[in-house]
Amino acid sequence: MTPLDFDARHLWHPYTNISDPGPMHLITQAKGVWLTRDDGVRMIDAMSSWWCAVHGHCHPAITSAMQAQLAQMPHVMFGGLTHEPAIELGHRLVSMLPDGLDRIFYCDSGSVSVEVALKMAVQYQQAKGRSERTEFATIRGGYHGDTWKAMSVCDPVNGMHGLFRGALSIQHFVPRPTIAFDKDWTDDPVANGLGALEALLETKNDRIAALILEPVVQGAGGMYFYHPGWLRGARALCDAHGVLLILDEIATGFGRTGALFGMDHADVVPDIICLGKALTGGHITMAATVASEPVASGIGESEPGVVMHGPTYMANPLACAAAIASLDQFKQRDWRYEVREIASQMERELAPARKLPGVVDVRILGAIGVIEMEGRVDTAVAHQRAPETGVWLRPFAHNIYCMPPYITTSDELSRVTAAMVSLAGDMR
Repeated sequence: MTPLDFDARHLWHPYTNISDPGPMHLITQAKGVWLTRDDGVRMIDAMSSWWCAVHGHCHPAITSAMQAQLAQMPHVMFGGLTHEPAIELGHRLVSMLPDGLDRIFYCDSGSVSVEVALKMAVQYQQAKGRSERTEFATIRGGYHGDTWKAMSVCDPVNGMHGLFRGALSIQHFVPRPTIAFDKDWTDDPVANGLGALEALLETKNDRIAALILEPVVQGAGGMYFYHPGWLRGARALCDAHGVLLILDEIATGFGRTGALFGMDHADVVPDIICLGKALTGGHITMAATVASEPVASGIGESEPGVVMHGPTYMANPLACAAAIASLDQFKQRDWRYEVREIASQMERELAPARKLPGVVDVRILGAIGVIEMEGRVDTAVAHQRAPETGVWLRPFAHNIYCMPPYITTSDELSRVTAAMVSLAGDMR
């Protein structure tokens, strides 16, 4: 039995039918922007391996930091113990985040960081004597992870977790922001969509602990880019109704939208922020939930006085070392220039897709390029074509998209955009 035969017979892959997994590629090396198959075929990782490998794979500074940490202390429990990598990473995060976001809870993954944020919100409201506030508000089209509570704040109808809506706790959804990122803003609450949020908070705020959002970009919920003005309005409404604001920056954080964080487009600071993916440059799993001082002190002054969460691998030293090296790259390289160049080139090279039959929209924001189709895109076709085009794409739903590493060269990016436009042409 070949390795791929064993894989097909025994291994489950994400969002893949176990009986019909479709084309599968055996990767033996990942370096820079390139993935190499067992037969020597190379493909550009236009997905940054689900948006995390922003500096490219096997980055020498990150792998060197991990190797040094591996030889010294790959893991130690964080309960009652601490270590320099966790402390040093904390310094890096506090210096990058806005003033006031400085209470850091290290997590295993992005989904877990959302779980922790939701727990924090409920515990904070209880600490303030509002124990009935145990529910959450969010917007349609969102995605916040695959764990149980995180699924409850994903879109309940069109999201990938609609199957579970009868089993999940019921949350409160308002229509997604109506004004796109690049359109003119209006303060009319009906036209901009904030009226629906205001109505919800006025009638249900005694039950709502927090509003959770992906700032500016809704990722796996449809790659929709909405106007920063909506975030500013949401911040004001949360303040007016005693509702916490949680920003899920797992996909948007660390430069992907052209700003360091998605919230920077709106100059908004949340009460709690969730970070992950690019935190370690995609070299090992790690995330963080960072709270403001009022949230942290509120939880600390109440019963039981602690955040009720404690993963075994919390603040794993190996992951902390990778994250420190990854965050250092944002100081050592002009990542803003890199992202601007990627955006400018995608604007030019994806533009022809607008004229193709079946294309609804082409949109670019930072290092995110999207071709939205009328019909669903056949992922298996994209996977089958990858060795031929030399570009690894993984479309979903109606979207052919890319989130390339920031180090992608102009020639490499041209191969990516050509593969996207070609695939769109064949999907009509």
